[in-house]
Amino acid sequence: MSRPASVLDLVQSHRITAVIYAAAKLSLAEAVGDEAKSVAELARLVSADERALRRLLVGLTTLGLCRQADHDRFAMTDLGLQLGETADPSFKDWVLFEGEMLTQSWSGLVDSVRTGKTATQLRGEGDDRYAATGNTPESNRRFNAAMVSLTRSIVPKIVTAHDFAAARLVMDIGGGTGELIGAIVQHNPHLEGIVFDLARCETDARTHFDRLGIAGRSRFVTGSFFEDIPSGADTIVMKSILHNWNDDRCRIILRNCRNALPSDGTLIVIERIMPERATTAPEDRSCVMSDLNMLRGPGGCERTEAEYRKLADSAGFAFVRTTGIGSFSLVQFRKSGH
Repeated sequence: MSRPASVLDLVQSHRITAVIYAAAKLSLAEAVGDEAKSVAELARLVSADERALRRLLVGLTTLGLCRQADHDRFAMTDLGLQLGETADPSFKDWVLFEGEMLTQSWSGLVDSVRTGKTATQLRGEGDDRYAATGNTPESNRRFNAAMVSLTRSIVPKIVTAHDFAAARLVMDIGGGTGELIGAIVQHNPHLEGIVFDLARCETDARTHFDRLGIAGRSRFVTGSFFEDIPSGADTIVMKSILHNWNDDRCRIILRNCRNALPSDGTLIVIERIMPERATTAPEDRSCVMSDLNMLRGPGGCERTEAEYRKLADSAGFAFVRTTGIGSFSLVQFRKSGH
C-alpha cells in the first residue's frame, strides 16, 4: 500500500468506511451478483435513486470494489464480492458493525443514496447547509479554519498558474477570510483585491489583510452571491464554490458573476475536476470521495471539465484554458457576447 500523501488523506479515511458501509447496507454485492448490471436495474433492486447510486458505484470503483463495464453498467470485483452475505470469505457483518460506529453525518450516506437528498434536506432543514450550520461563532471559526488550511496548501500553485499582469482589481467570490486573495495581492503588487462573502467572515479577513500588510489594497464586501455581486472587478476568482451547489444554483452564481464583470472580464474557477472514467488512482479516489461528500452534504457535485464548460457556457462564458494545480485545476473563462 502506498504511503498517504498527507495528513489530509489520513483524516478523511472515514469516508472510505462510509462508502463501503453504504454498499453493504444496500446489499449491492448481492444485487450485482456475478454479472455486470445497469445502474437502472441496480437502483430498482436496492431501492435507490439512480443518479445517486451511480455516484456511489463510481466511488466503489476507485476503491477496487467495483468495476465499470461501460458507462452505465457495473460489476463487483473479487474484493467487492466479499461484501456479499454468502461470500467466502464474507466481511459483510464486520463492515456493518464498523460502519454503525460512524456517528458523524457521513452515516447518512445510505439515506442520501436511497433518496438523492442531502442530510440537511432529510432533516427538513432546507437546502442551504452553510446557513444551517453557520449560526454559532465556534462553527464559523471551525469551518473558516478548515477552508484556510485546504486553500493554503495550493495557494503557491494558484498564484503562479495564472498571469494576473493584465488585471487591475481581482474579486474572490466566497473568499472567506481572505487567504487566497491575500496571496494573489501579495504576489502582484499592482493589484487591488476584494473578498466577497457573508458578514461572518469579515472580521477575520480584515485582520488577515492587516497581518499581511495589504489592508490598503484589499477590502471585504458583504453579500450573497445568489443575490447580487458588486461590479468593478475585471477578474473574478472562485475556489471550491461551484462544487457545493447543483446546476441551477451554479447558474445563478455564474450569471451574477457575468453581470458584475466588464465586457472583457475574466472568470477563474478553481475546482477538483472529475475524471471522465474513474480509476483506482489516488487522485481519482480523492475526487470521487469529495463528490459523495457533496451528495450527502450541501447537495452539489464534482464535475468533469466538459460539465464545467457546459455550465459556464449556459451562463454566458467562453472557455479559455485549463491548468492543473495538484489535486485541483484552474479553469479560465472569459465573458462572452451572449
